[in-house]
Amino acid sequence: MTGISIAARCAMAGAMFLMPVTGASAEEAFQTFKQLSSTSKMPKLSAFSATGGGLATAAAKDVAFRAKLVNSEEMLKEGLTWRVFSPISGEDGKLPLVASAEGGDASFQLLPGDYFVNVAFGRAGVTKKLTVPADGEVEPQVLVLDAGGVVLDAVSGSDAPVPASRLRFSIYSSEVREDGERGLVMADVRPDTIVRLNAGTYHVVSEYGDVNAVVRADIQVEAGKLLEATLQHRAAEITLKLVSQPGGEAIADTAWSVLTAAGDIVNESVSAFSTMVLAEGDYLAIARNKDRIYQRAFSVKAAENVDVEVLMKEQPAEMGLLNDTELRN
Repeated sequence: MTGISIAARCAMAGAMFLMPVTGASAEEAFQTFKQLSSTSKMPKLSAFSATGGGLATAAAKDVAFRAKLVNSEEMLKEGLTWRVFSPISGEDGKLPLVASAEGGDASFQLLPGDYFVNVAFGRAGVTKKLTVPADGEVEPQVLVLDAGGVVLDAVSGSDAPVPASRLRFSIYSSEVREDGERGLVMADVRPDTIVRLNAGTYHVVSEYGDVNAVVRADIQVEAGKLLEATLQHRAAEITLKLVSQPGGEAIADTAWSVLTAAGDIVNESVSAFSTMVLAEGDYLAIARNKDRIYQRAFSVKAAENVDVEVLMKEQPAEMGLLNDTELRN
């Protein structure tokens, strides 16, 4: 595999850094990383008339199958899923599965006739029509995958690492459907995991935490190449606590609401410590404890993880704060 230089188009507030993996390191990554444990999306298969029934009594023949990536002479040694289908639809309208195998190379004993052979490599795949003759041997079948790989990660601010436990990715098709949505290719992708995809453009959504820290970017997957893409968040981890004095102990059984500057609720919880990831911006924290309500305006800056203390005292209605009537409503 060779190196790459890719420009990515980023949407919303996110940015993305792309790093190619070149030469032997890319080939090694494809060979040694395990594929995601998810069901491969099968291509649509069209039935056709099988070879005449007279061949059904002939002896089965050994047929060997191999697969490789475009622009590579080396055969793939692992991570492949092979499926052989009969060309005649069953009563359920689906093509019957004749044989299957996982790993690298595969070999099946097939009676003379026509078949569909599919090989999947992660989310990438290719299907080929195969005719097994009644006479003579069958040459080894080599299927070529127009596939590449991508490894996703994210930072906050310029280069602050994002905890893997708080980071999730979703991969969508680049085309927008008539309903305004994109087709989901893969959900809940963990960082630093190789995702194998057919070559093409994809739309990636990165979620840092589970509130409002979301960025998007378009990436280009090239056949036979491994792309490392790092998305940039503008967010931080905030911990809210209600205290009787600065630096005091957090008060238990406190109900929290966090509002944006526009007054929209972005998060609610009940705990002494309310920890969340918020996108950069201005917010209002409202704490409810027993029959009393307290509030504090605060700001979030990218990669600056901080504790926000709300004091248990009467607070005048200032810029960005709500008066008692508004709070209770």
